[in-house]
Amino acid sequence: MDEENCSSLPDFFLLGISSNPDMKGGLFAVFLVVYLIILLANVGMIILIKMDPQLHTPMYFFLSHLAFSDLSYSSAVGPKMLLDLLIENNPISFVGCFIQFLLVCTFIDIECMLLAVMAFDRYKAISNPLMYAVDMSSRLCYQFITGIYLLGTIDGLIRTSLAFTLCFCGSTRINQFFCDFPAVLLLSCSDTQLNELVLFTLFGFIELSTISGVLVSYCYIISSVLKISSAGGRSKAFSTCASHLTAVGIFQGTMLFMYFRPSSAYSLDQDKMTSVFYLLLIPMLNPLIYSLRNKDVKEAMVRLRNKRLI
Repeated sequence: MDEENCSSLPDFFLLGISSNPDMKGGLFAVFLVVYLIILLANVGMIILIKMDPQLHTPMYFFLSHLAFSDLSYSSAVGPKMLLDLLIENNPISFVGCFIQFLLVCTFIDIECMLLAVMAFDRYKAISNPLMYAVDMSSRLCYQFITGIYLLGTIDGLIRTSLAFTLCFCGSTRINQFFCDFPAVLLLSCSDTQLNELVLFTLFGFIELSTISGVLVSYCYIISSVLKISSAGGRSKAFSTCASHLTAVGIFQGTMLFMYFRPSSAYSLDQDKMTSVFYLLLIPMLNPLIYSLRNKDVKEAMVRLRNKRLI
């Protein structure tokens, strides 16, 4: 092991989503459109919730933070990915790689926890609607959000520090379009077993605990809905959860595939496609899911449009 190289902070080179130069122009156009939709849809969702008083409820409070989370981790990788499709061998500094990995870790954790809290919110709204405003008070909502951001930041700092205190004394070419943990570990000439154990234990705990929270909340939701006497009431109750269930299924399904598959099925090239899905496509889909399948959001969009026309 070269001690001098170990003590330096190397620049990394991201190999990108494709090494085929003939595909890069088309990929740039596609992902530019995807990223612009992410920006417009998520910023638009945040502004809409902020401006419309009828959306000042716990459900939309958490939804605005979900949009912010989507916007944050997609913006941590999207602009750099687009730049790398235009410029060959464009480096990313050690500090830049550290920050990118930290932002992705932190906001992925935040999204996991937000989806679990949103499931709890739906349970409170359906099980006892008359006490919903009391049970989900503004104080409790801010306590949830503070705890979520604090835990996400702490976990992100721990995982990022463990990944970037390793020794890099060989190639600095990362076979990914962003500074992802498995791809960075492959470049290290240190013993990474302890780092891998701690990193995957931390994320595994957050992932499995939030999934358990969602499942428990929906067990109570189903129990509460079945007690509703009218078929129309049951249908309305289930419809309020449809958007959230869709978002949870897409996001958590991707996370489980990404981090909990057998090691024999691991492939960096396959990881690129999966990473594109959860880092860019999900942040594009979430605001569309919540707007197209949500009557309140569609009505708020109409009110905002009519207000601007007056």
